[in-house]
Amino acid sequence: MVYFLLYLFLEITITLNIASKIGSFATFLEVIISALVGFIIIANLRNTINDGFRALIERRISEEEFVQLHIFMLIGAILLIIPGFLSDIVGILFQFPYIALALTRRFYRFKQQDKRSDDVIDVEVIDDLDR
Repeated sequence: MVYFLLYLFLEITITLNIASKIGSFATFLEVIISALVGFIIIANLRNTINDGFRALIERRISEEEFVQLHIFMLIGAILLIIPGFLSDIVGILFQFPYIALALTRRFYRFKQQDKRSDDVIDVEVIDDLDR
């Protein structure tokens, strides 16, 4: 809830500052154009996923990279559809694979460090051939 309120505050502050500088008509055009770009990205996501499957089959990317790239691309397209300058900036950044992979690697490293080895069962094998 706190993060949502922080995001909302930043979104409104940035949007009002930029809109006061460029005017209401330019802000309206930016909202319409960014929403159209977001819808176009979602419409072309099927082709992008097919290209990703080819790269996955050819072992140019891993399964994790495949999922991460396409999830961030979808989230970025949705953020482009949402009106506001902050969401548009983040949505555009998520369209670049290097930024998406850098973000996921940063958070994935923390996930791996928190992982415990509680699933390991220690066993001792007794060989019956010595008797």
